[in-house]
Amino acid sequence: MVDPIGFKPVSNASRLTPVAPTAPVRAAEGATQAAQTSTAASLTQNAAASAPVDAERVARIKKAIADGKFPLVPSTVADRLLALKLQWNPNEQA
Repeated sequence: MVDPIGFKPVSNASRLTPVAPTAPVRAAEGATQAAQTSTAASLTQNAAASAPVDAERVARIKKAIADGKFPLVPSTVADRLLALKLQWNPNEQA
């Protein structure tokens, strides 16, 4: 016989194990927190200073578009958009 879909009450509650409360999490000490903040700030400044953009390539593409010589193939654009969509997982953690 097929079980019905829906809520099934637990028949054997003795299999459940209680979970003990955990110890409270303490904040990091001031010196450690300050060092982490300064490290994060320096990393942010370094990343902002050097943008991950190839300016020469962007200039070539802009010129090709302005000259009307940039090859746009609708099927290629559609294929790449679909491939990007299929690789994207909204529930995935980075």
